[in-house]
Amino acid sequence: MIEVSVNDRLGKKIKVKCLPSDTIGDFKKILSLQIGTNHEKIVLKKGNQIFKNHITLDDYEVHDGFNFELYYS
Repeated sequence: MIEVSVNDRLGKKIKVKCLPSDTIGDFKKILSLQIGTNHEKIVLKKGNQIFKNHITLDDYEVHDGFNFELYYS
């Protein structure tokens, strides 16, 4: 189990517990339950990289303490 932070750029940080084997799509569903937003509208970025739904966190080398930037489509 790892804990990943998500920064919404408005001063709020959300911590999400997940497994490294979860896909980005699974992670977005967990996150959407915590923030009350539809998971299909969530876009996760880090720098210029946009994370794709079908790839696992482990494949992206997301580790404990990783920080995503939260955007909406």
